[in-house]
This record gives sequence, C-alpha cells and structure tokens, in this order.
Amino acid sequence: MADAETIMRTDEKLDVLFVTSDSFPPFRPAAKAVFAEGLAARGHRIDWLMQAAEPSTASGEQRFKGGIAYVAATNAGGSRLARLKRYFADARNDLRVFGLLRKHRYSLVQIKDKYFGALVAIAAAKLHGVPVFYWLAYPHGEASQYAADQGVARYRLLYRLRGALQRLVLYRIIMPACTHVFVQSEQMRRDVAREGIPLERMTAVPSSVNLRELDSKAGPVDDAPAAAPTVVYLGTLLRERQLDFLVRAHALVVAALPGAQLKFVGSGWMPDDEQLLRREAERLGLSRNLTITGWLPMPEAWQQVRNATLCVSPYLPVPILRSTSPTKLIEYMALGKAVVANDHPEQADVLRESGAGLICGWNEQEFAAATLELLLDPERRALMGAAGRRYVAEHRTHWAMVELVLGRYRQHLRASPKPPKSRLFARV
Repeated sequence: MADAETIMRTDEKLDVLFVTSDSFPPFRPAAKAVFAEGLAARGHRIDWLMQAAEPSTASGEQRFKGGIAYVAATNAGGSRLARLKRYFADARNDLRVFGLLRKHRYSLVQIKDKYFGALVAIAAAKLHGVPVFYWLAYPHGEASQYAADQGVARYRLLYRLRGALQRLVLYRIIMPACTHVFVQSEQMRRDVAREGIPLERMTAVPSSVNLRELDSKAGPVDDAPAAAPTVVYLGTLLRERQLDFLVRAHALVVAALPGAQLKFVGSGWMPDDEQLLRREAERLGLSRNLTITGWLPMPEAWQQVRNATLCVSPYLPVPILRSTSPTKLIEYMALGKAVVANDHPEQADVLRESGAGLICGWNEQEFAAATLELLLDPERRALMGAAGRRYVAEHRTHWAMVELVLGRYRQHLRASPKPPKSRLFARV
C-alpha cells in the first residue's frame, strides 16, 4: 500500500516551466497533445518559453491553456540577418528562465529540443534546486552531419561542425545534467544509450492520436462502392523521402490491377517535390492512376484515409530516420485501415505487435507484392484494420502518453526533496 506522502504527491498538481523549440501556438504532438491538451486539461499548470510561429503572432506574455506563454517575436525573412535576429530574439527570451525560477515555485523544468536554451535553463534550475527533464524529438546533430556527409548541405563544413557541437553539448553536458530524458522511440533510446546515457534514465514517448477528435472530425466511411481500389499515402512529399519509389512500386500494382489508384494526401515544401512524383508517373504511363491532393485540413485528410482501400507508409531506410516514430502509421491504424510499410524499427515493432499490416523491404517488387496481396483480400484487410484500431486504443492514445510522462515526473519528484517555500515563490 502506498504511504501517505506518496498519495499526497500523486494527487498533487504540477507546475511546469516548458522551454521548447516548438513555435507558438504549439502544434507538434509532444507540445500540443501531452502538454497543451493533456497535462493542462488535468489541471496541471504549464508556463511556456517559445518563439512565435508567424510575425503576426503576438509576442510577450499571453494567457494560454491555464498558464502563461512567454513568446519571443519572429520574422519571415530568409536572409542571414533575419535568421540572426530570430535567433537572438529566441535566446533573449530563453534568458527569462532565471527570473521565472526566482519568482515562481515550479515543480520542474521541461526542456525540448533546445541547446543554448537548455544550458540556460539547466543553470537556472540548478541554482534554484528545481528538477530538469529533457525531451529529444529529433537527432539534430546527427542530421546535420548526415546532410554534410551526403553532400546535400550547402555549407558542408559548417553543417559538420554544427552537428559535432550539438552532439557534444547534448550528450556530454545537457543530458547528463538532467533528471530524466524523454525520447521519440525505443530505437532512439538505444541510439542515445550508445552515446553514454544509461537506458534507465530514458523513456520513449512514441507517436499517438486523440481517438475522440479523430472519430469526430474524420466522419463516417463512404459506403458507396469504390470505382477502383485506392492506395493512400498521408504526409509531406519532400524529395528527400524519395517517394518516387512508391510510384514505381505502384506501376507494378497497376500491371495486375489496371484501375488501381495511388493518392498522395499532402504536399511538398517546394514545387520540385511534387514534380518529381508527377514526372515519374508520366514516365511510367501512370498519370491517370496518380492524384496529389495538396495540403488539406486535417479532418479532410483523415476522411481520405478512412475512404482508402489500403494505406502505405514507406520510410526511407537511412540511419537518420531509423529513430523516428511515424505518426501516419498510427493514424492509419486508428482509422481502421490495413497498412503496408517497409522495415523500420518502430513500424516493424508496431505492425508485428498489432497484426495491422504487412512489412516488406525497401524494394519496389516486395512493396508491390504486399500491396497487391492485401488489395485482393478484403476480408484480411478488414481483420487487420480492426486489429490496428484495437492496438491504438490500448497503447497509442494521447492520454496513454500523458500518463506515461506524468508517471515519470511523479516517480522522480518523489525521490527529490522540494525546495523550501518562500515568498519569492508565490504565484502571481
């Protein structure tokens, strides 16, 4: 039986200072789902240090989700001077952490994907005896070095140096100074452990969905018989993802099912991103079998998925992407769709555990064969779709991730003495 102190601490509402690289208002899963909607909805107070997403977004102190967001101004310029101004505005905002920790009695400081801001927050938190947690959603240092190694970075030496510095600061200073670290996936947890951070000091918080929101906004399945089987890909169409692979695989599907359609629900960041796919489809004589919807409001995108015959999740098998936790896969499963995905640590684990789809190699023939196998077997697709939905409901909801994070906070806060109360820490 838990002792009285444990019960008291479990019921206690937390006061969190969230120092994050996410833009305001937050939209990325961890910031939005776990903090803005999850913890705040349960009565925990979150104060935010972040930068505005757009120049039109108001900066300064703003009430947000029951707490206060301290928002740095931004600009839309692409010049070096404009980027420098954005960086210094953000850095100046990060320095607020000293004053905030001096005035307010926070339960903990949570840092996400920051480097300079992390060093500042750690120094301030240590000064005031407040536990610090770190959240790594993407391996920025490794990404910079990979871009330099592959020759896709404009300034290769600069990228290589930046990547080395980010890795040094992250793995030798930031993470060792933190009470606990949250990472994106079990693969990322293993990768970071190879850098010297103990496995037991890290928790994977993978992608998740809000089932209630998804069900209410996606709408019902269109019961009208489909004119042709439709394979749907949901997400960004960046050239770096090499999604022309999927077009070539679909050519093999069309050879067996001439009416089969491939629909990309999303857009690229540059015109060349979509042109790559259209040119490949034209070369293969698939122009009538390919649709690119462009960006759609999320409810409309989910509706496209819900009305699909089958969904696909090709993920380029390069080292920098192995540690990701693809959200599209969980959205497909939540919407009851069978999935074909290539072998990727997280995707493979989820599909094997759930039985929601087929796994194949990054090989056009294998991908096409798996796609055809399911397109021709509606009963199996239905069973996989139901299995995927059950798995998401049990393991991958936003609420499950909130519970996971909250559990780690309480576990470590029980082991840490609270700083003494003082009038300096009175809430304003």
